[in-house]
Amino acid sequence: MKKGFKTASKRPPLIQIRAIAKKHFNHAPASHDWEHTLRVCRLCRRIGPKEKADMEVLLAAAYLHDIGRSHQDGSHGKTCHAEMGAKLAILMLKSLDFSENRRRNIIHCIRSHRFRGNCAPESIEAKILYDADKLDSIGAVGVARAFLFAGELGARLHNPHILIESTKPYSKNDTGFREYKVKLSKIRSRMQTKTGREMAEDRHHFMDDFFNRLQNEYNGKR
Repeated sequence: MKKGFKTASKRPPLIQIRAIAKKHFNHAPASHDWEHTLRVCRLCRRIGPKEKADMEVLLAAAYLHDIGRSHQDGSHGKTCHAEMGAKLAILMLKSLDFSENRRRNIIHCIRSHRFRGNCAPESIEAKILYDADKLDSIGAVGVARAFLFAGELGARLHNPHILIESTKPYSKNDTGFREYKVKLSKIRSRMQTKTGREMAEDRHHFMDDFFNRLQNEYNGKR
């Protein structure tokens, strides 16, 4: 066995997970890049102690939560990145020093973090990861990411004359405003923890003010 490999294998599990996860974002678009993962981790560090979470489980899941994202983007939304991420994480975690219960919890956190997913978060760690991921999609950062994502798709700046119900994701009409109407405006009511709900209030009001102003400026009223 090579010396370098032996040394690497002795590193703490979270250090190994961080290094493994980061490689999945080498070619990621800016709206869902490694910086997003690091912001989610920082929010988990803020929320976790207040909600009495197992921080090793929570941070492991936070580093891994979006490793399936490239599969969803490559399929134009047909593949669920949370499900794919959970499948990839199962293989990664086999060689790392976690108990079986912790491994199952990490996988559950990843599988249940998606807003449009079919798996509801049940453990406190899964609820915190869900909240942290959603907090990064609202407020000032959330507005910026919504327009980043729209730009990556080649979407228009705004589509006020088209019914939101008639638009499609991953199309030229998948604008920042569309994302706000179909998803971001609903996030505040879907938060899972007391701390998450408190943090979401301020971010939600900022976002509401921004998109109201966007409408007024676009129509020449401001």
